[in-house]
Amino acid sequence: MRIATIEKVFNLLAKDYPNPQTELKYINHYTFLISVILSAQATDISVNKATRKLFKIVKNSKEMVELGETNLKKYIKTIGLYNAKAKNIIKLSRILLSKYNNKIPKDFKSLISLPGVGNKTASVYQNSILSVPRIAVDTHVFRVSNRVGLTKSRTADLTQISLERIVPKKWLMTAHHILIFHGRKICKARNPLCKICSVNKICYYRRENLQS
Repeated sequence: MRIATIEKVFNLLAKDYPNPQTELKYINHYTFLISVILSAQATDISVNKATRKLFKIVKNSKEMVELGETNLKKYIKTIGLYNAKAKNIIKLSRILLSKYNNKIPKDFKSLISLPGVGNKTASVYQNSILSVPRIAVDTHVFRVSNRVGLTKSRTADLTQISLERIVPKKWLMTAHHILIFHGRKICKARNPLCKICSVNKICYYRRENLQS
């Protein structure tokens, strides 16, 4: 897809989502990171519901370690994969205490070395908290970017590499959220609402599958 067309895609979508930002509720950098970890294979709504009570008593890694894995599970048991997430969060919190003086490292390599923090989570954190121009790729971003034709990549990591290379600089900070919202509201996995999509005249998927 040509740069001018990519620019047009984001110009159109930005009108639909004029103030794209995370819907996760958080108090500080630490609670944001915890929310992002919890959001893997879960909805923001379910995460916010669980953390509403959790973040009243836990606001940093020290308090999380004091809470402990067993008690943490009681707060997040409604979220998918909560057992594994609880274990990773406690491990991560201990590392932050012992190695980083209760602070979260800023560099990407250190972030992804933390338990439960992969490429997507680290990218979301750097983009939302540190204003680093990264395009984290979740299932929505992957689906939308490949359907529309922004990229044709087989994996999330390759999609991120491609998007960060081709997306115009002015959109790098907001592209992640714009594509997520479009995937949630319009370009759904099943029965995408192509007829009311702002970029349906550009979209490769509509052109190839919905000629009528």
